[in-house]
Amino acid sequence: RQKAEKAFQAGMQPIICVGETLQERQNGYAEKVVEAQLRGALPPGQEYKGVLAYEPVWAIGTGKVPTLQDIVNMHACIKRVVGSHVRVLYGGSVKPANASEILSLPGVDGALVGGASLKAEEFNAIIEAAGKV
Repeated sequence: RQKAEKAFQAGMQPIICVGETLQERQNGYAEKVVEAQLRGALPPGQEYKGVLAYEPVWAIGTGKVPTLQDIVNMHACIKRVVGSHVRVLYGGSVKPANASEILSLPGVDGALVGGASLKAEEFNAIIEAAGKV
């Protein structure tokens, strides 16, 4: 929360990332964990005007991606907590092969691209996919 507030004060727009571990997901706590992260990261009683990203910890750099329904459900959960006006990106092994499908999901407002952004050909393909959605 303090880092986000400092970023806003400096005229920057932070991207607050939230996400669960594989064990938390397997134990059925994914939404509760993300809700707690949001409540801890966002200023209480104020409308958040930044960008959020849902990035399951277990998907970072692994090539693993949650099911499309899991992504939809988590984005809906986040928007219930913060409001539908907040942009929520999906991150976690976004690549050319899945970008179109992920970006077309309800509640997904964009992508937080990691490793694929380091390879121009892959990143350009993701950008092209985003332009078609």
